[in-house]
Amino acid sequence: MAKRDYYEVLGVERGASEAELKKAYRRLAMKHHPDRNPGDKAAEDAFKEANEAYEVLSDASKRQAYDQYGHAGVDPQMGAGAGGAYGGANFSDIFGDVFSDFFTGARGSSRGGAQRGSDLRYTLELDLEEAVRGTTVTIRVPTLVECKTCDGSGAKKGTSPVTCTTCGGIGQVRMQQGFFSVQQTCPRCHGSGKMISDPCGSCHGQGRVEEQKTLSVKVPSGVDTGDRIRLTGEGEAGAQGGPAGDLYVVVNVREHPIFQRDGKHLYCEVPISFADAALGGELEVPTLDGRVKLKIPEGTQTGKQFRLRGKGVAPVRGGAAGDLLCRVAVETPVNLGKRQRELLDEFRKTLQSDSSHSPKASGWFEGMKRFFGDL
Repeated sequence: MAKRDYYEVLGVERGASEAELKKAYRRLAMKHHPDRNPGDKAAEDAFKEANEAYEVLSDASKRQAYDQYGHAGVDPQMGAGAGGAYGGANFSDIFGDVFSDFFTGARGSSRGGAQRGSDLRYTLELDLEEAVRGTTVTIRVPTLVECKTCDGSGAKKGTSPVTCTTCGGIGQVRMQQGFFSVQQTCPRCHGSGKMISDPCGSCHGQGRVEEQKTLSVKVPSGVDTGDRIRLTGEGEAGAQGGPAGDLYVVVNVREHPIFQRDGKHLYCEVPISFADAALGGELEVPTLDGRVKLKIPEGTQTGKQFRLRGKGVAPVRGGAAGDLLCRVAVETPVNLGKRQRELLDEFRKTLQSDSSHSPKASGWFEGMKRFFGDL
């Protein structure tokens, strides 16, 4: 029985790329695999046919011979030596190379060798003034650095790591399970492809040692809680000569005794006396740049908010500075002397005869009367 054209078997054009061949073969192999079609002779034959076609076309030299001479160019009986579906080729290798993508990533990728170091996080506590104005601080961070004794190799000075005898230096081993061939990290060298027969006494074969690293961190003005400053390459040293990770300095701004911050705006509460609220006056209020005078109009009530423009925070990413909002809190006098009590009592009596001095209280009492009247 004449064999079908291999390109026709896989359903691809003659100029198909390696990726297109693999994709087509994977689709057919999954469709006709004997495990998925038990007892189906037609499916088994289709599976073998697809495997034979892929075994030839995925090999550059065999594909060239096939393109030039057809089946005769790859028929072992004709001297080409290409092998049939189960001839000179290792079926499990072909099938495993395609389907190992599901388990170990793209073909040719390596789990072993150099590995990037881990990123680190450091929480930096700042006062509000430091966060608003910016500062430079020195921090000490525990991290893993390259062992100076062995230069990161993990081997005793004067010796070198040797090729792993289990995986042959590849860093992976192949496990055969029926028709499937699955790659996994070598259990002996853990993917590095190397073994250390005589480990370094300083790092005990790890190639890295723990150390306190002292760093200077420039904090830009306007940072707020949750902002991160990235220090490239200041994380843990990489394994097997890999690049170091990064250090992320996370800002946490401490609570301030006077100001509360909300984005670029600052808030504060300003207590004023009963007399100042009634008569008006001028007060000194604090800002991050010093004291400023705030004019209080007569008849100011608790909760009144005054805005001082530009006295807030300039955002770290640019833009105009926010405002300082001062909320007035009228303070009730305490620990009054005899004469003070007499004066306040006289003052209270003068108010009782004229409700226009307390419009809110008058309105509230009128509302209360109507409420109980409705009941």
